[in-house]
Amino acid sequence: MATEILMPALSPTMEEGTLAKWLVKEGDEIKSGDLIAEIETDKATMEFEAVDEGIMGKILVAEGTEGVKVNTPIAIIGEEGEDMSAPSAAPAPAAAAAAPAEAPAAAAAPAAASPAPAAPAASDGARLFATPLARRIAADKGLDLSTIKGSGPHGRIVKSDVESATAQPAAAAAPAASAAPAANGSALATGPSTDQILKMYTGRDFEEVSLNGMRKTVAARLTEAKQSVPHFYLRKDIQLDALLAFRSQLNKTLEPRGVKLSVNDFIIKACALALQDVPEANAVWAGDRTLKFTASDVAVAVAVEGGLFTPVLQDAEMKSLSALSAQMKDLAGRARDGKLAPHEYIGGSFAISNLGMFGIDNFDAIINPPHGAILAVGAGTKKPIVGDDGEIKVATVMSTTLSVDHRVIDGALGANLLNAIKANLENPMGMLA
Repeated sequence: MATEILMPALSPTMEEGTLAKWLVKEGDEIKSGDLIAEIETDKATMEFEAVDEGIMGKILVAEGTEGVKVNTPIAIIGEEGEDMSAPSAAPAPAAAAAAPAEAPAAAAAPAAASPAPAAPAASDGARLFATPLARRIAADKGLDLSTIKGSGPHGRIVKSDVESATAQPAAAAAPAASAAPAANGSALATGPSTDQILKMYTGRDFEEVSLNGMRKTVAARLTEAKQSVPHFYLRKDIQLDALLAFRSQLNKTLEPRGVKLSVNDFIIKACALALQDVPEANAVWAGDRTLKFTASDVAVAVAVEGGLFTPVLQDAEMKSLSALSAQMKDLAGRARDGKLAPHEYIGGSFAISNLGMFGIDNFDAIINPPHGAILAVGAGTKKPIVGDDGEIKVATVMSTTLSVDHRVIDGALGANLLNAIKANLENPMGMLA
């Protein structure tokens, strides 16, 4: 029986992709495990592997096609001699991602043009299936999830479902005025249209630069984060002289092994240990609850052409400085080459963004949901300080700002976390104990 091959979700956040290249042509025999296509996600180009056997009967989506929605039929596979001009009414997916990926929680079919019919409420009070992002957007809009039909796998409610559902607020009987702030907020967030902006610059020379998939994703996620995550900021200056001296000593010892530790390696370790010292802060926001973690999984922002990655170092508190250094170099190198697998840049509870290496003194970073916090790291510079003896002296001082999600971490808890990070960096030998 002819079967459709569907556009796969190669990562939990993928909603659409570009069919970069077909590795087979119509009429080719396909076996399970054969690579049949290359698909560009918002982060990387990944190979697509067949799970069924048969003949590639018809290619429905041409190479280079952008914006192909997840679960859209891209080809038809069947048996030799079979009529594949019309696929079966209830096709099964005929391929799977070659790289390991989690369930495509954020993948969604195109939203319906009209409001979705209400989903029947579970008589036993069972929880609705919805992604954390969908729950958050629904909460912000005042929508009742039980009135929304999910288009994701097994009826799961995803982002596009709640974005298109604007006419059925959860509290239908509430006064109209109570819904006004949300509506006004949405209108303000939309901003001027592309046409309106182009008209503003009529007569001026400029170049239009198309957004690639990564830049679109970065723009969407950070806009959403800044609008929906209640940020607050904690700042601390950290003296680096003891760390720099200790680092120099360690690097001389490690030189025969070809290992050279960076200040960033110490920062990663300091944050990982601080999350163990303040375990209540080692948490993420999950829509209607928080998830508190045992291990310190620390994400580190890496600038790449056209955007950024945040590869995650799992169990960072358990690893030596040299192991963290080697893993970070590997992840950063493969991030710049676009070769990271989704499980290597998804997850973590805490992130680090270091612009000190670019000469930036201080800045505020935007939280990458669902993380609970992100540490913005500035450059270490020579400054006059007052020592413990009351005398003025010169020290190398690094400015840090901790951006915190107030839904997960309160002020005092955030202060404890930043103080623990500072203590680790100012007493680096203690991180090896």
